[in-house]
Amino acid sequence: MKVVATSRSTQGTSASRRLRLTGRVPGIVYGSTDAPVSIELDHNDLFHALRKEAFHASILDLEIDGAAASSVLLRDVQMHPFKQQVLHIDFQRVAANEKIHVRVPIHYVNADSSPAVKLSANVISHVMNDIEVTCLPKDLPEFIEIDLGNLEAQGAVHVSDLKLPEGVTVTPQAEEVIATATMPDEMVEQEIVQPAVEATAATAAPAAADKGGDKK
Repeated sequence: MKVVATSRSTQGTSASRRLRLTGRVPGIVYGSTDAPVSIELDHNDLFHALRKEAFHASILDLEIDGAAASSVLLRDVQMHPFKQQVLHIDFQRVAANEKIHVRVPIHYVNADSSPAVKLSANVISHVMNDIEVTCLPKDLPEFIEIDLGNLEAQGAVHVSDLKLPEGVTVTPQAEEVIATATMPDEMVEQEIVQPAVEATAATAAPAAADKGGDKK
């Protein structure tokens, strides 16, 4: 994905505020052996790009002042507390031969066809929606897919169950839970209440029989 920016010489809070009033977003690109560069970008183009999942976990081609594009990663975005406005953005340069640490989204598939859901009416909970990976830029996946098709009732998916692309490792420990299948609360309550009702009925029956015998 390509990002077009221009360099900016004015900095500071007042300068950034004036820049935003013209429909531009202040930003910075840093990393590698080059010095940090202050940049500005078109707000509308950037706002729509940020709505794409791939923009957050892909190597981007950043072009500044029409020069040759450099490879960067999106590292930070500051949004207005209640307006749909991007306030500031950070990019980090990446080198082809240096490993990067990036959080990539998790895509869950086949949950509805799993035994947990289909046979036991369990509810699938996503403990993680993204995960940190380490890899070379060329190996960076846009997302990690997790197939829940074989998940059993009351089961769980752990980091150790992931099928990772070649050259990609994950930061979380192998035993960490990614997703779980649990029984709905109403079903748990039924399982608790039903035995209690049956036990009460069983206790009440002999008592009723005893009263009947006393009358005779």
